[in-house]
Amino acid sequence: MLIGRLDEASPFITKDGSEIREVAGPQTLPSQNQSLAEATVPVGGQTTAHFHRISEEIYAFTRGVGRIKVGDEIQDIRAGDTVVLPPGTEHKLWNTGDEPLVLLCCCAPAYSHEDTILTEPEPA
Repeated sequence: MLIGRLDEASPFITKDGSEIREVAGPQTLPSQNQSLAEATVPVGGQTTAHFHRISEEIYAFTRGVGRIKVGDEIQDIRAGDTVVLPPGTEHKLWNTGDEPLVLLCCCAPAYSHEDTILTEPEPA
């Protein structure tokens, strides 16, 4: 049995600009059909609006407050909230609080840069 440890996962920046630490996925544990990572959006930060052609995502917020755009709808979110993001649906996060916005992100199939399509210019 292999066990992923969040505190030992190396962070990297995804195509949408968020920092993630993957604990399960094709590159970390032998998960072929999904991935699980912790993502962090810093205070005052935001992700670049994007969608995934084939991946469905589940965001489970564990710390902080912010806003999320899914399609044409924008809602406030906070720790304890969970949002499902269907494939092909544009989405974006903003951290509106005074601490990092932290979430667990499950992608099925597993996250890949190639499946991430940006729909706005990346921040300078």
